[in-house]
Amino acid sequence: MKKILFFCIVILSVIIIVNLVTSIYTLWHKQDLLVQAQQQLQQEKKEHVTLQQQYHVVSNPSFIEEEARNKLFMTKAGEQEVLIAQSSSQEMKKEVEKDMRPNWQQWVNLFFH
Repeated sequence: MKKILFFCIVILSVIIIVNLVTSIYTLWHKQDLLVQAQQQLQQEKKEHVTLQQQYHVVSNPSFIEEEARNKLFMTKAGEQEVLIAQSSSQEMKKEVEKDMRPNWQQWVNLFFH
């Protein structure tokens, strides 16, 4: 009878120990999840602050006017729109970059050829 009681106590003790270990492990894991959630919250707060700053910049009437002028090519009353073709300016840059001769040779080429 003593042996049976001893084995029951040992088995009950093992069950209690296993349950305590699993509960400690789950609490430790939940603590890691909590730390990750707090870090993500801090990151989201920083992003929220930057987005608010961007909103204040974008909601400014001068920014809206500048964007309307630059991207939508809108003008105020009495102003005229001037467009400069980018292809011609790029071609001129290529021509300048291609000609690596000294200036005197370029002048000679211009006037005598």
